Amino acid sequence: MSNIPSKAEILEWIEQHPTQTAKRDIAKAFGIKGAARIDLKRMLKELEAEGHLEKRKRSYQDPDRLSPVSVLVVTGPDAQGDLFAKPMEWHGEGNEPPVLIITKPSDPALGEGDRILARLTQVQNDDYQYEGRLIRRIGTNPKKVLGIFRKGAQGGRIVPIDKGAEREWAVGDGDTNGARDGELVEAEQAGPKGRMGLPRARIVDRLGDPSAPRAVSLIAIHQHGIPDDFPDDVIAEADTAKPIGLKGREDLRDLPLITIDPSDARDHDDACYAHADEDPKNEGGHVVWVAIADVAAYVTPGSALDREARKRGNSTYFPDRVVPMLPDRLSGDLCSLHEGVPRACIAVRMVLDAKGKKLSHSFHRGLMRSPASLYYEEVQDAIDGSPNDRTGPLLEPVLKPLYAAYAALKAARAVRQPLDLDLPERRVELSEDGKVKSINFKERLDAHRLIEEFMVLANVAAAETLLEKKIPLLFRIHEEPTPAKLESLRETAQAAGFTLAKGQVLQTSHLNKLLNDAAGTDEAELINLSTLRSMTQAYYGPAHLGHFGLALLSYAHFTSPIRRYADLIVHRALITAHGWGKDGLRPEDFETLEQTGAHISDTERRSMMAERDTTDRYLAAYLSERVGNEFTGRISGIARFGVFVKLDETGADGLLPMRALGREYFHHDADTQTLMGADTGMVISLGHRVKVRLSEAVPVTGGILLELLELEDQKISQGSRSPAGRSPRRKGAKAKMKKDKIKRKVSRTRR
Repeated sequence: MSNIPSKAEILEWIEQHPTQTAKRDIAKAFGIKGAARIDLKRMLKELEAEGHLEKRKRSYQDPDRLSPVSVLVVTGPDAQGDLFAKPMEWHGEGNEPPVLIITKPSDPALGEGDRILARLTQVQNDDYQYEGRLIRRIGTNPKKVLGIFRKGAQGGRIVPIDKGAEREWAVGDGDTNGARDGELVEAEQAGPKGRMGLPRARIVDRLGDPSAPRAVSLIAIHQHGIPDDFPDDVIAEADTAKPIGLKGREDLRDLPLITIDPSDARDHDDACYAHADEDPKNEGGHVVWVAIADVAAYVTPGSALDREARKRGNSTYFPDRVVPMLPDRLSGDLCSLHEGVPRACIAVRMVLDAKGKKLSHSFHRGLMRSPASLYYEEVQDAIDGSPNDRTGPLLEPVLKPLYAAYAALKAARAVRQPLDLDLPERRVELSEDGKVKSINFKERLDAHRLIEEFMVLANVAAAETLLEKKIPLLFRIHEEPTPAKLESLRETAQAAGFTLAKGQVLQTSHLNKLLNDAAGTDEAELINLSTLRSMTQAYYGPAHLGHFGLALLSYAHFTSPIRRYADLIVHRALITAHGWGKDGLRPEDFETLEQTGAHISDTERRSMMAERDTTDRYLAAYLSERVGNEFTGRISGIARFGVFVKLDETGADGLLPMRALGREYFHHDADTQTLMGADTGMVISLGHRVKVRLSEAVPVTGGILLELLELEDQKISQGSRSPAGRSPRRKGAKAKMKKDKIKRKVSRTRR
């Protein structure tokens, strides 16, 4: 920050950081250096002379002002009916200043003695100096609900959009906040059950028409609490950023570092280039360059941009929009490696032998200029013999050497044996008005795999360098499956006619053999899904525990700092390790790595759930016009309340509730993931082929309900389920399941 802050900004800093009020703390906070410190000293003396501050030893305190967020005690309304409160904590002279509480229609009723957390604004008024707006009552954290408001004679009700919610909420006449019938609203619990035994809610926010185009992602953003508006200071900081020049950097502008991304990519944070190694000692070897946007040069530790990026943790991607980690001025402009413009980068140069083994690597902080921003499809077309005007000139000098290096890496991958799952990814295509046009499975090209292998190699190099230089960092950690999950996978494989080795240290090669054995069979998808479910979830942390799925001892995320805070941390660690500048990791950053890792692991999971829920809602919207149609699929999950089916055509997951399975009673075995019919002994298990009828698809919740027509090509008779009460056959079926389970255990023990 080059400008001296205003007096108001200094006072706000002192209020928010009461333990960091020395002049040097204030100077550091605002980036004030050199001669500018004289101006800061003058401004502090003026604030002291004006009575805003008092100097205590070598720090400045503001004894007569309340914090912008304070705990208050409600003192009650005055004669005019205005509600007032006083601060719980006051260190100034005289009596506590009164605070006028400005209420909204959606705020709960407050009474004398209530303690509240409020956001305060200082005002000029003879009767009071502060206005406060309620954040929440102290000691309460009302449950939030997102749903559709249905207006009634006395208020109305809210139908939750969460497909797991079982009940509606009653809204009193005075708690509607002006909501209209059919609007999407956010509400909070307002008290115990009211009329009709429904819990009571108060509407706190109106979100508009839920059926409007592209409302689906807005619902997910709001429901999962993903920040989608940047604070003013963050935008201001981004807007003042300027392009980075060559000073202090290596000039890499002559290297033809190209970006290869999806055709709808919103940013370009990685570029690559390869050529044959000219060293005669490395015959058939390759030199691979991977250059990554130097986000650390713009997002410095402790800045407003840094605080917001850490808060978000990562970007969140939806079919119609992205909620970025960084403002567009950076993510879409200054940090994005656009074609033909100089961009700051951190690059790694890696030397491979003919078999793809990395012999050496080195990191460089430079300035690059990409000759082309290409798409996966056009790169693959060029290699396959159909170059276009953009890829034609690059085919021989750039693209073919990239694929030659990839061929070597592919050979090294075959030796390393990372987990090789085959799970097609769905892609939702929208029309211009935001409606679902089609649901397709993304095609996997060699161009995709090439970039993935280069990025993995660069990530390994980053982790190895920081370990060698003994600089703390955030690793990407993926631990091996738990024994219980492995046993479950083993049972699933055995039921499908396959074998997973037992009694040895598990390696990814063992799982790959199982996947290869199942490839091309009807059980291939079941085995892939079951293997995926047996995996633990990857996370970020400072412990060096390796990455099981990739079969790597050292792994860190380095290649996507525009959209992942973990990568920004690794960039800063590399800056510190190489002594490239003062924008590396600070001592306090080392101390909080574990907390940062836990936080961004949580934000990653939050984004994954929001993206999944959005896809589910789009799939339900797409299928809602085909209710009554028949589909084929495979059983992908079994629960006590029903069976999940993955539809072949779209990959959508629908539910067969117990009532849709026929007339008989079914016993659920959680260990074997099966259902057994009490009357017929029919067993329903993972991987079974089914034909189903779509009975319901609700876009606002993403819920899809199905009816079972055929199981493994056998027709299922429909009708009401058996009457309530335990029949003798239920006992028999339950006993048979128990006997079968004991038999399996004995059999495994004898082996």
